[in-house]
Amino acid sequence: MKLKVKFLKLLAGRPVAILHKNFAEKASIHTDDRIYIEKRGKKLAAVVDIATGFLKENEIVVSSEIQKIISLREKSVVEVELAVKPESLGFIQKKLSGGRLNRQELEKIMADIVNNVLTESEIAYFISGICKSDMSIEEIKDMTLAVLNTGKRLNLKGKVIDKHSIGGIPGRTTPIIVSICSTAGLLMPKTSSRAITTPSGTADAVEVICKVDFTIKEIKKILKKTNACLVWGGSLNIAPADDKIIQVERLLNLAPEAQLLSSIMAKKLAVNAKVVLIEIPYGRNAKVTRKKAEELKKKFKKLAKYFRIKLKCILKRTEEPIGNGIGPLLEISDVIKVLKGESECYKLRGRALESAGQLLELTGKAKKGKGMEMAEKILDSGKAYEKFLAIVRAQRGSINNIEKIKAKYKRDIRADKRGKIRDIRIKQLNNLARIAGCPLDKAAGIYLHKHLNNIVKKGEKILTIYSQNKTELREALRYYRKTKPIRF
Repeated sequence: MKLKVKFLKLLAGRPVAILHKNFAEKASIHTDDRIYIEKRGKKLAAVVDIATGFLKENEIVVSSEIQKIISLREKSVVEVELAVKPESLGFIQKKLSGGRLNRQELEKIMADIVNNVLTESEIAYFISGICKSDMSIEEIKDMTLAVLNTGKRLNLKGKVIDKHSIGGIPGRTTPIIVSICSTAGLLMPKTSSRAITTPSGTADAVEVICKVDFTIKEIKKILKKTNACLVWGGSLNIAPADDKIIQVERLLNLAPEAQLLSSIMAKKLAVNAKVVLIEIPYGRNAKVTRKKAEELKKKFKKLAKYFRIKLKCILKRTEEPIGNGIGPLLEISDVIKVLKGESECYKLRGRALESAGQLLELTGKAKKGKGMEMAEKILDSGKAYEKFLAIVRAQRGSINNIEKIKAKYKRDIRADKRGKIRDIRIKQLNNLARIAGCPLDKAAGIYLHKHLNNIVKKGEKILTIYSQNKTELREALRYYRKTKPIRF
């Protein structure tokens, strides 16, 4: 079947094709079916949508992703055929039924996810299957390799180090840790995520002051200059199957343990990390309980042994944000204050020093029990701040104008009575910051004036909400009054 290409400047995030309703009915093609689009020997799978009105029966609207990959022009004629159901659907059904998947089956699923052969609903079934039936440690090893093999690798030489938190807790220790460890001569290519369960990922926060999306070639140049980087992993095509799975997990509000383990390990293997620190915050307001944290630690250790990585897990009870700021601008501002020695920003300095100290000990840069002391000396000397500025410059940025970045609107929340803060509900605070505009609006977010166990007088500021428009601020205030995330 031949159709004429029509462009609508449609950026869908994946290959999507829109067919005319009459053509689709004649060809027995339905919404969310897959079709192959071919031109000059280049063939690509796309997900189908159906419409009328803005296209003719002999036309096909293609998303920008298809246009770029196949190098199409307006009114190009392409060959279209219905794609057969992928073999990987059978493997997904097998997992949903409680079966165990082998390496080849998992590799096929990951390849089909990357190549857009599987729709979001089918990926959702795969995630549901993992949640329902869980995975053995052997399956997790195989899935790690399957995820790793779908993307590119940095292939760095030397003793590469890395750290990762399972997330959920606002506060950016990573830029501080990277600055300290690279000052000590360690190679730390930090590929970070954007916001997943918090209002700001490390990449979102760093992006306030510099560029975070680079090619692998550009990153190697940055590393040569500074021994470190703070970049967005999504721009590198490292473990792209994992990125697509995470997108669907967000929609489902599911986070299967097996996927978390394979995701983290695949990304560490992709940068050739030899020494890795994993932070696992636990508690009533965190992602996991103490028991679940201990189970994750055991599994991380088993995977690290298999992949020959020197790994340590830090388990820390965490019942509130570790810094003052929640949101990209506010969190990177906390980081700069700590690096400059202007403030501890509540627990941010201490947590960063603890993790940096562990990495210094794991790599032999510091003697056992002396890592935190060494990290503190580097931080207090101002050298870590100098290193941070060098990384920012290498990533085509500057902190000179950070004070000029401000939200248009703000509202202080004050205590209506005297009391002691007994509960800070992290999930509600995260939701509040997102309603205020995070992470898209960099200046949006929350600044905490008080923390857990603080005594607050009537009329004192508890927190300030920042937003870029009145509607979002109004909705954020409404959500705060409804949920009361800070309680006396």
